[in-house]
Amino acid sequence: MKYLCLVYGEEKEMGAMTDDACMAYDQALRKAGRCVASEALQPVHTAATVRVREGKVSVRDGPFTETKEYLAGFYLIDAADLNEAVQIASQMPPAHVGSIEVRPVRELTSTSGDRRQV
Repeated sequence: MKYLCLVYGEEKEMGAMTDDACMAYDQALRKAGRCVASEALQPVHTAATVRVREGKVSVRDGPFTETKEYLAGFYLIDAADLNEAVQIASQMPPAHVGSIEVRPVRELTSTSGDRRQV
C-alpha cells in the first residue's frame, strides 16, 4: 500500500538542516524499494493558494493556513501497513526537527469501475 509522508516544520529549523542527511535517507529508501517519489519544496513565501467558489478563482500568496509549521516536502512510500509506514517515517531526518504526517493514498474509483491511485 502507498503512504504519503508529509514533512512539516518551522522554516528556520528546516532551513538549518543539511540536504545530505535527507538525500542519504532517500537513497536508502529507494534501494530498499520503499520510496516511490520524494521532493523537497521551495520556501513557503513562494507558495500560492488557489480557490474556486461559485465559478470565481481567487489566488492568495503563501499558504492558506497561518501557522509556524509549513509543508516542507514529502515522501511517497510503499509499506505493508500503517505501522510499517510510521516506522519508516520515524527514521526520516526531518522528524527530528519537525513532524511527519503519514496518510494512506486513496484509490479513486470511477462510476464505470475504473480504479486509479492519484
